[in-house]
Parts: sequence; C-alpha cells; structure tokens
Amino acid sequence: MQPTDTANPDYYHRVVDCQWACPAHTDVPEYIRLIAQGRFTDAYMVNRDSNVFPGILGRVCDRPCEPACRRGRIEQKPVAICRLKRVAADHRDDVSALLPAIPKVKNGKRIACIGAGCASLTVANDLMPLGYQVTIFEQYGAPGGLMRTNIPSFRLPHTVLDEEIAMITGMGVDLRLNAKIDSMRALLAQGFDAVFVGSGAPRGKELKLPGREAGAANIHIGISWLESVAFGHVESIGRRVLIIGVGNTAMDCCRTSLRLGAHSVKVMARKPRTFFKASPWELDDAEEENVEIVINRSPKSFVIENGRLAGMLFDRMEYDLDAAGRITAERITGEEFLPADDVILAIGQENAFPWVERDLGIQFDKWDVPVVDAATFQSSRRGVFFGGDAAFGPKNIIWAVEHGHQAAISIHQHCQGESLAARLPPGINLQSRKMGMHEWSYANDYTPVERRLMPHVSIKERFKKLNIEVELGFTAAQVEQEVQRCLNCDVQTAFSAKLCIECDACLDICPVDCLTITANGEEGELRARLKAPARNLAQPLYVSGALPQTGRVMVKDEDLCVHCGLCAERCPTAAWDMQKSTVHWPHAADGDATVRVPQPKIA
Repeated sequence: MQPTDTANPDYYHRVVDCQWACPAHTDVPEYIRLIAQGRFTDAYMVNRDSNVFPGILGRVCDRPCEPACRRGRIEQKPVAICRLKRVAADHRDDVSALLPAIPKVKNGKRIACIGAGCASLTVANDLMPLGYQVTIFEQYGAPGGLMRTNIPSFRLPHTVLDEEIAMITGMGVDLRLNAKIDSMRALLAQGFDAVFVGSGAPRGKELKLPGREAGAANIHIGISWLESVAFGHVESIGRRVLIIGVGNTAMDCCRTSLRLGAHSVKVMARKPRTFFKASPWELDDAEEENVEIVINRSPKSFVIENGRLAGMLFDRMEYDLDAAGRITAERITGEEFLPADDVILAIGQENAFPWVERDLGIQFDKWDVPVVDAATFQSSRRGVFFGGDAAFGPKNIIWAVEHGHQAAISIHQHCQGESLAARLPPGINLQSRKMGMHEWSYANDYTPVERRLMPHVSIKERFKKLNIEVELGFTAAQVEQEVQRCLNCDVQTAFSAKLCIECDACLDICPVDCLTITANGEEGELRARLKAPARNLAQPLYVSGALPQTGRVMVKDEDLCVHCGLCAERCPTAAWDMQKSTVHWPHAADGDATVRVPQPKIA
C-alpha cells in the first residue's frame, strides 16, 4: 500500500466519524470537551460556526452524527451528541458580543432570499458580515419557515426559535414579513445582484382514494394542518384520529392531535417497522404517549356515512423479505375498517413553484423540480440559486444549513465576478495535546458509563397546554458523565516514521490491538495479517512510510483505535504523539477562492 497522505483533510476527518457524518461538519468532540470544562458559551460558538442554530438543532436535528459515533463500535448506544448541543445553548451566557461584526459601509451588492427558513437565514448569516444587503421575503407573519410551521412548540419552543433567528435578522437583514412572492419575473426586475430560493417543500402529498372529496372537511394534509395549528387557526380535532404515514411529520401530527383533544390516535403504516422513515426516538416518544402504530395496512378508501367521514378501509398486507430485509413479494390477506372522526395525511412533501415563470431560463426537470448544480447550488439561470428542500426535496434542517453555507460562497463569488467552481478546499491543522511525558490536555481514559436518558415532563403534565416542552434538557450536573463517553476521536495518533526504533512498545501496550509493524503489501492481503484483522473496509488503514530500521511499515486500524494515547505515553522516542485535528470547511467569509493544492505529508 502507498503511505497515507495525512495532509489530505479527508484522512483525519474520516476518523472523526461524527463530524464526517454531519452535513455541516460541526466539530463535535471539541464542543463536547468544552462542555466537560463548563465552557458552555465557547461550546455554543463552536456549534454556531457551522450549524448556525445550536439551540434549535439541539432539540430537533435528525442526528446523522449519532449513528456514525465511534462509541457505537464499542457498545450499543452512541454519545448523546444532539442533546449535548442543547446543553451548550441552554447554559451559555449572552453571545451578542461574539457574533460577527457587520460593516457599516456596504459593498453595494443586494441579495434577495425567498423564504425565511433555515437555508435563507444561513445565507444571510454568512453574507451580512461581508457587507451585503440581504432582503428576505417571507409569506407569513413570522420568520422560521418549516421550523416554525411544521415543528410543534412542545418540541421546539418559539422562544428558542425567535432568539436564534434574531441573532441573524439583528445583523441588519431587511426582513419583509407577509410578503409572498407571486412572480419570479417581478422579483428579478427589482435589480437584485443574486436571488436565493429557500422556500422549502411546502406542498403535502395527496392521497386520491374513493371518498376523498366527500370527506374533505375532515381529511387534512399534514404539513398544512400543522401550519394551521402553529398560527392558531386550528385549536381542536375529533376524538378518533388516523394518521396516514410514518415519517417525522406523522409523529408531529399524532402527538399534536393528542394535545388538541384526540382520545384515540392510530398511525397507519403500509409496511413493516423496519421501513419506517421516522427517527427511532420520534417513534418512542409517540408510543410513550399511547399512540398506536399499526403496520401492514394499505389505505383503500375513505368511508363516508350520512355525508360525513366515518373512517377508512384498509387492505391487510403481508410481505416476504429476503436476508437483507428487502421486500421480495407482497399480498393482500383481507380488509379492515377503522373508525375515525379525522384523518391526517402525512405521506410526504413536494416542491411547488407555480410562481416561477417557465420562460426565465430556469430549467425544471420531469418532476417539475429546478435543475440545480449540486456543488454551487446555482440554477440554469446565472445568479439564481436554490437551497434546502427547495433544491433537492425534503431532508432536514442541518442539510438546509449546509446548503445555505455553500450557496453563500457561490453568491459571494458570483457577485465578485469569480468562478463558482473555484472553491477553497477544506484545510486541516494539527496541534499536539502533550503537556508532559504522561500528561495530556484532554481526558483520555475510557469511561464505561451508559448513555444518560433525557428527562421528560410527566405524561400527566405535558397535555395541559400545546406549548409545554416535553424534553427538559440536561442540567450541568446531569451532563457530567455523558460528556466523558466521547472518545475524543479528533485527538489523533500522529506518527513519525523517522523516530521509530521498532521496539514494539506501542504494540505491547495497545489495549485494542490496532497497531501492527509488518512488511507492506496489497491492501486486502495486508488487512488479513494485522494483529487484529481489519474487516471494516469503509475505514481506511493508516500506513506509514518505510521504517528506518527494517523497511517495514507501521499499520494502524482506525476502526479499532479508541484514542487512549497509551502508545504515545509508552513510546521512548516520541514517534507517537496525540494531536488535535481541526478541519476547517470554508465559508463565504474565507475570501479568496483560488484553489490551493495541499502538499502530501507522509510519515
């Protein structure tokens, strides 16, 4: 194998699996260490640099970081990364003095953002400090987009939403509420230097079955119904409610129904539980509140009696699955009627652009979705950009934030007359954590404690009002053990081949047998003859340059390493060191877009 190029940011970054999995590449281990030190404000700012909304995402993020957490390779449950983000937000001091300074003299460029959701707000957050004048057009009377209209206040309090949005709009954004855009042509005629469309995926999918029109008064589209609840237009619902669909929107609908007076709520799933789109914790919370989830029921018709919805008829389904859990056959085994006073359809969302004229040079594909460059977020019309759900369909808030960061880079380069494709690569910085021969500036012992459970408001209390937040959050004392579960994967085992005397001390002391000194070879063959065979092909091996004594190589299986630092403590020549890797992902403020090619670094 060729020696590992550690100058490539992807190498050390991929060792920090949580940061690699996060779309915005938040430095997760760093903010967890800061929380462990009681430095909540610093931890909040580390978060805010990449994800913009730590208090919001600490409550409602889809947590792509947690399945990737390396703690999950040792035991079943990952570190509570998302909930620790909330800890920093809940216990921080005032951060207004730490926010970016906004220049009084503007650069003369005007940017229009359509929709005051997370993607547009991120664009404004990144461009306002560079002197741009950003105008956000929002159709409703309050900013936040789907964060406000589709996430119930018992999960995301409006106080948290308002505070973090105000950090951005308070930069001097021209926020125009109740200002729905009905014509892209008319907007372009206003002479903006660039337009960003962050209007989300605002249209819920329909279910066209017999009885749909006759029962329309009691059949609701999920996202529209949640929106009506958020703005106080809907304050009650029937006693018996059926929710069609098992995504996160369905979970919000069923739990909201209980708070509006429903006594029996059933979530109807067409397939088995392994195919559900809802996050496991969302399912758990719903079932804790006595929501019944019924699997293998395919909607057949709405049943109307005396001109009113009486319930729904379902086909009972049965499936054959292969060894990988995929459906190989399905069949109907019977019918079932379930009574209902109201039905809520939560089977997905779609983009809707009736306000974008089709003769403006903005190309749409066969699904009537704009054709958008996945790297620059520019549409087929120069100067018009899309991001968030409006660009590639429904995902989640953290993806929309990263879209906003990347679109802001493109908008900045577009306005400065630079190539949108010439983007700065990510950079990496390594700093030793060594304080003495056996001292490190991080806690490197392994903590066997189990993941701490999030405290909740009692079942009895949570239904008294719609806006009682169910999750209480961790106190500073409660979080003390959870932060120690982090393996500090960003503190890397950095190796210098020229210092190695091949004494095998590091191999002897390694508690997980992740190190091997051996002759080089082809990857497949080399993986098989390591001290512990490296079976996870998705995790690259570390391979050093030739060692000076014998020409063999040091091989490290990153899949096994727990970053305990014992190799560096034991090494008599300091060939091993524990170094913090800080990966910098460029934002618009990083300026010059000239691509710099990093020089390889081989140990």
